Amino acid sequence: MTNNDEDSQPKHHRATQGEKLVIAASSLGTVFEWYDFYLYGLLATYISAQFFSGVNETTAFIFALAAFAAGFAVRPFGAIVFGRIGDLVGRKNTFLVTMGIMGLSTFAVGLLPSYASIGVAAPVILVVMRLLQGLALGGEYGGAATYVAEHAPDGKRGLYTSWIQTTATFGLFAALLVVIGFRFTLGEEAFAAWGWRLPFLISIVLLGVSMWIRLQLNESPVFQKMKEEGTTSKAPLTEAFARWGNLRWVIIALFGAVAGQAVVWYAGQFYALFFLEKTLKVDGATANILIAVALALATPFFVAFGWLSDRIGRKPIILGGCALAAIAYFPLFAALTHAANPALAAAQAAAPVTISVDQQQCSFQFDPVGKNAFDQSSCDIAKAYMAKTGISYSNAEASSGVPAVVAIGNAHFTAPDPAVLDGEEKRTAIANFHQQLKAGLAQAGYPEKADRAQINKLAVIAILWALAMLVTMVYGPIAAMLVELFPSRIRYTSMSLPYHIGNGWFGGFLPTTAFAMVAATGNIYYGLWYPVVIAAATAVIGLFFLPETFRRNIDA
Repeated sequence: MTNNDEDSQPKHHRATQGEKLVIAASSLGTVFEWYDFYLYGLLATYISAQFFSGVNETTAFIFALAAFAAGFAVRPFGAIVFGRIGDLVGRKNTFLVTMGIMGLSTFAVGLLPSYASIGVAAPVILVVMRLLQGLALGGEYGGAATYVAEHAPDGKRGLYTSWIQTTATFGLFAALLVVIGFRFTLGEEAFAAWGWRLPFLISIVLLGVSMWIRLQLNESPVFQKMKEEGTTSKAPLTEAFARWGNLRWVIIALFGAVAGQAVVWYAGQFYALFFLEKTLKVDGATANILIAVALALATPFFVAFGWLSDRIGRKPIILGGCALAAIAYFPLFAALTHAANPALAAAQAAAPVTISVDQQQCSFQFDPVGKNAFDQSSCDIAKAYMAKTGISYSNAEASSGVPAVVAIGNAHFTAPDPAVLDGEEKRTAIANFHQQLKAGLAQAGYPEKADRAQINKLAVIAILWALAMLVTMVYGPIAAMLVELFPSRIRYTSMSLPYHIGNGWFGGFLPTTAFAMVAATGNIYYGLWYPVVIAAATAVIGLFFLPETFRRNIDA
């Protein structure tokens, strides 16, 4: 075991098959798996209409997102299952299996009959396919990263594995381009009716190409050497997680590196997109283009930071990215508001919104199943309307039993008290109150959506690029660091679990958690506390407990 052997790296070059083939084949396969994984998220609206049409529209969309989240939830279990197999039988064959599962389950979604055809079986089968995708992705990343690192020459592991780090972004690009291409070619009506299936169906072609390329590869030289010497692990799960000597490094990797990396990754790519569309009211097409341009400009820096980590170490770059994110997120997202929707920023400054309420009346303003109408108290009526507008507001305490009052600048609007109203009278009073608020917000200059002509596109791209640069800092060197942290006989198992707990759970649930925090408080920036606190905690924990690994010999 080489956990404390930081300076014992022999200076030699591995005699392996073409390194470019190894990187290209591993990266291409991983791009394909990310393409499959993100395709579902991009088409969630169409999927909810096809497979969850037996319930109301809001609940259907939430169920579709829940099925998407299920793929994230099972990723750590895929890491355990396939990590064990990878340490027992080899890196190459394991990630061939994960690729096959991912590709076939994606293809199957394109063939799946709708709810109208087979009823409740449709969403059940869809969720099963999604779970299989998550399990496969849980096994894929650790295999690809381990395989490339074990082929890499000493002193270049950061550079070589950083190509794997670009694959998630390239997979998202590929999915975006395919979806946009089919929507443009077929038209919205045909795409909504049946064309949405085509991006899933063509994945079978991509699967065939990726499988053929990966079949040309040999087994990792490190695993081959262990196999010949009879030193492979007989019980990788026990060695990795039941023995404190290794388990402590799994825990340190999770909380001292991966958790922070994950929240920075999801905040910089997904939450930024969500914030532009849902909060700043930028139309979807414009938001996608702005994000895509920023990501395209930042993507080469995954490789640049991987290369740099071979020179100065993994730890300062990863932890530096986490610390910078914790410091910069609030000012960057505030600047994004000014650049993307200047009218909203001006209105918030000139006529801030305050809701004066008796907090005892208030419900938690987040309903994941869409059943709460939020009309049982004046507080809920006021806050539910403001939550739908996405406009930031602050809370002030009112006397007990007093109806909620919404202040927009100097204008005040009193919410109806449903306790003294009933039936049609209550519905009319709520509708009138909503109209008054809508007029008051318009009078104060709050826009219903961002004016495309007023968006400072260069500034928005620059801010999104800065967010993406933080992503490249934390993500570029992480694969090399995780590979170097664990001994070769249990490397696949040990590195996969913290990576997928961090990225599947801490990162994957960031948009939902942050949205719930915003809905609960009314402050559009409050959700940023989630990535800020986790990134800051990772920077501190990593500083004290995470070892530097870039000079280690990974053959042992």
